[in-house]
Amino acid sequence: MKENKNNYNPFSTLNKCIKLHFSMRGMVNLLVCCLFLLFASSCIREENQVDTPQGNFEALWKLLDERYCFFDVKQVDWDSIHDEYAKRITDTMPEGGLFEVLGDMLDELKDGHVNLYSTADVARYWDWYEDYPHNFNEDIQDRYLGVDYKISGGLKYCILPENIGYVYYGSFEGSVSESGLDDMLSYLAVCDGLIFDIRDNGGGMLTYSEKIASRFTNEKVRVGYMMHKNGPDHDDFSSPQAIDLKPSNRFRWQRPVVLLTNRHVFSAANDFTNKMKTLPLVTVMGDRTGGGAGLPFTSELPNGWLVRFSASPYFNADMETIEFGIEPDVEVALTVDDYVNRHDTLIDAAVKLLMNN
Repeated sequence: MKENKNNYNPFSTLNKCIKLHFSMRGMVNLLVCCLFLLFASSCIREENQVDTPQGNFEALWKLLDERYCFFDVKQVDWDSIHDEYAKRITDTMPEGGLFEVLGDMLDELKDGHVNLYSTADVARYWDWYEDYPHNFNEDIQDRYLGVDYKISGGLKYCILPENIGYVYYGSFEGSVSESGLDDMLSYLAVCDGLIFDIRDNGGGMLTYSEKIASRFTNEKVRVGYMMHKNGPDHDDFSSPQAIDLKPSNRFRWQRPVVLLTNRHVFSAANDFTNKMKTLPLVTVMGDRTGGGAGLPFTSELPNGWLVRFSASPYFNADMETIEFGIEPDVEVALTVDDYVNRHDTLIDAAVKLLMNN
């Protein structure tokens, strides 16, 4: 299990984990989600296991076996993983040793939405971004924002010298209000185009994803589908439920947009990228996103440790999984020369594209 290399952890606390569950309600009908949550809770806790190393191991393996949603997509042989890790379980192993074994087993899923929480640590998988170029530097970004940029909740924005609007949204945990969006878009209305930068955005509230994206379309758009796990077998799912993005009835942007992404874009930010990519005036530029397309739920092991896992898969409008990330329309990486000269290659490329348009 890896240690954090750059203090980036979109799911570092249990509160964020729980908040994310309820934030997903914007994607599906609220009543359906509530009924499913009740059903899922009764299913995943109906069988009591003893509070021993072996009991906790079996409880975790069985929970994921029946409720995790990406076994087939990721071609994971969960039975073989059970046999492999069962050999590391002993009746006298310390609590820390058990946590390490269970965390290593969860790492086999290669899923940033899968975590194990104890009072002492959080098991996590971060290779979805750690093994890729960062393509973002906050110090260089400050050169473009300047010191007089405006702030509305979690949004920072300004007008660049080329008369291009620039917005940075670093986390979908940052608050977004309808009046704040009105003020921001009204202020930027004089601009010839807009750069919406979500690099390093690890996700948060999907309701904010829908709220912002609705300001960039004038008509209802099919943006994806969701399925729910409805049985213990790996292929037991409900029929796909369509997800549509509806236009806001308030101020809407009518000019070209470039959405900047990198591998740190995950979960709700990945969902936002998927929504924006379907819109005709939006160009996604940068790097492939980090993914994270499973609605996460939590359950409890016999010893009280909490486990979070992807339980309901989300697809794009073509019924393709976006669990592994979303490719940009235009691939751009931060160059070494620009880094040295304090230029952001992606912002400069976005400005050039918008000026040409």
